[in-house]
Amino acid sequence: MKENVVIIGGGVAGMEAAKQLLFLGYTPIVVEQKDHLGGHVSQWNRLFPDMASAQDLVRHLGEEIVDANIFLETKVNFINRLREGYLVMLSNGVSVACRAILVASGFRLFDAARKEEYGYGVYDHVITNADLENWFNGNPDPRVPASPKKVGFVHCVGSRDLKAGNSQCSKVCCMTAVKQAIEMKEHFPDAQIYCFYMDLRLFGKKYEDFYINAQQEYGVQFIRGRVSEVGETLDGHLQVKAEDTLSGKPLRAQLDLLVLMAGMVCNPEAAELARMARLEMDSDGFLRSADNISGIVGSNRPGIFYAGACTGTKTVPETLAEARSAALDIHRFIQGK
Repeated sequence: MKENVVIIGGGVAGMEAAKQLLFLGYTPIVVEQKDHLGGHVSQWNRLFPDMASAQDLVRHLGEEIVDANIFLETKVNFINRLREGYLVMLSNGVSVACRAILVASGFRLFDAARKEEYGYGVYDHVITNADLENWFNGNPDPRVPASPKKVGFVHCVGSRDLKAGNSQCSKVCCMTAVKQAIEMKEHFPDAQIYCFYMDLRLFGKKYEDFYINAQQEYGVQFIRGRVSEVGETLDGHLQVKAEDTLSGKPLRAQLDLLVLMAGMVCNPEAAELARMARLEMDSDGFLRSADNISGIVGSNRPGIFYAGACTGTKTVPETLAEARSAALDIHRFIQGK
């Protein structure tokens, strides 16, 4: 009989881990709160830096795990420690005995409404990066003008922000802004696109090329300065106040659309799982890995492993790589190695 491995979270981390565990001869049991797999990636349009289809990635992973046991719209109610493993009780009434659990509970986006100075939920034409991805996927949004002439992107909304209680960098926001700026230019070739940033953190393969291409081929303008205030004019345009920190001069811009790059924070579900299984939380609010060098997918509890953004901000390639690593570590753990 194939041995069970419970995977908490059906995003791309959980899906990739399930794929690998099936290959290794186990029975993955994927527990997902939502009514679909794929997590945040399932709501995205294209992925940087190659502009690959997010839907294609999720669809491919789904095809690879048809033999897994998948419970949608299901939560973990309780985790009980056994002599050799765990008993995981689910909200659908199913209880699963297993020797290994993979936590892949992911992240949530920072609530942009908490940054009141940006006017999210107050002004008609202020949206978030997630809202814009939804629009790219063909879902109408009255907040996106039919023919915007000037579009602004504000980086680091809720990231690197002590007042918001979120001091870490979200890692993906700079590149997401560059990607979305290019996509907006493709939709509206005559529009002027501005990115207001603190620092550009372009660390990955082909990221710098992607950024340079945004400037040279698409004419995206990058302004180093934090936006201090957003208002609305009588005719419904947005008035943005910022400081160009390179020139040391104040800056005002009138925009038709403002996109807030909401950062990544830990999924509240992770804190509940930590309470159930006595897992350690880190100072940044994410789950604490066994160590941050060679034990990133390990936890402080035997048989419980991590993959993806439950331990910190991650790109999609990093998430997939961690899921493969976690599957192998689970295999070695069960085999007593």
